[in-house]
Amino acid sequence: MSAVSFREKNMLLVTVVVVLYAAAALSYKKQAANWKAAQRIHATAQKKLGEENALIAAKEEWSAKYAQMRDLMPVFPREKDVDTHWLNVMDSLATRNGFTIARRQTNKETEVGDVFELPIDCKDWEGTLESLVKFLYDLHREGAMLDVRQLYIRTSNRPGYLKGTFTLSCAYMRGDVAEAGGRKAEGGVATNGVAAAALEVPAPAAIPVPGETVAGMTNPVPGSMKASGDQAR
Repeated sequence: MSAVSFREKNMLLVTVVVVLYAAAALSYKKQAANWKAAQRIHATAQKKLGEENALIAAKEEWSAKYAQMRDLMPVFPREKDVDTHWLNVMDSLATRNGFTIARRQTNKETEVGDVFELPIDCKDWEGTLESLVKFLYDLHREGAMLDVRQLYIRTSNRPGYLKGTFTLSCAYMRGDVAEAGGRKAEGGVATNGVAAAALEVPAPAAIPVPGETVAGMTNPVPGSMKASGDQAR
């Protein structure tokens, strides 16, 4: 067996060094990717920590706002079906303002902390711009209970009329509490001094004339409304 030459030893040494450098490069690339991922996680955690600290610092302010909004919430017994109540409130306000809702459907009740929400999908409504504004204004006057989350508008085949869809979120509380914010609950529902169906609210000071484009209105809804030529989205 012949001895390994000096040249072959050098080639073997060079090969070992190249392999070691390649392994180090691959390891560095992997570690660099892990480091960048860790940096992103750290930055996200820091941002979340800052937001949570800000919420904790504003605890008294949020507690006061919660107490104020809670006083506006009607209280229902846990076993009571509230669908009919909210549909009657919405239909009463619509009828009073000459606003037609042809199809509406209640969705599943959801619980968010102490507050319950019942979404109502109104799939086909029609009315003049004036009746729409008055209807939304009356909903807003109900306080924290009713909120239009989505409103889509398009022109109707009837001159001067609009039609579309919207989702109405109804907020309330459940329990055996018979008093909310100093007001006695009648029949399990906390009242604001008058029945919701009989609530008389003055019209807003300025109402756009029917036939004007919705884009020219100034924030007429409590929820979100986006309008463009034929349809608001």
